[in-house]
Amino acid sequence: MRWAEPVLAVRDLRRSLEFYERVLGLEVVRDFGSHAALTGGLALQSLESWAELLDKTPEDLWPGGFGGEVYYEAENFDDFLTELSRHPETELVHPVREHRWGQRVARLYDPDRHIIEVGESMAQVARRFFDSGLNTEGVARRMEIPLEMVRTLLKQE
Repeated sequence: MRWAEPVLAVRDLRRSLEFYERVLGLEVVRDFGSHAALTGGLALQSLESWAELLDKTPEDLWPGGFGGEVYYEAENFDDFLTELSRHPETELVHPVREHRWGQRVARLYDPDRHIIEVGESMAQVARRFFDSGLNTEGVARRMEIPLEMVRTLLKQE
């Protein structure tokens, strides 16, 4: 068995695809009409087709209980924030924040109110702290990770 892809059920597939393309910069790699796969491994399925697969009605399934989120890491978090600012209609779950370990994140809603998290890569976090004057030991303490992981992350940048 192998992992395939997570699938989110959406009320309006075309509207959702447009959101993921415009706001997150993803591209459609497969479009089957009621199901589409995007770059990065996420797939979207129309609520109607999902309900049909489950022998349910859309009303049986919506509103869903969303106890999770879809998580992405931006190659350049500051560039992502600049792009996000060009879409003021996009509703944020909360303002951009920095977690205790130093990673900056933005959480936003897609058109169906699925939570999308976009975070700064951990390699970028390590580089940001290192470039601010912390040595590798200081970065490890600040990020609450082992020293060897800091060394690995700094090589990735």
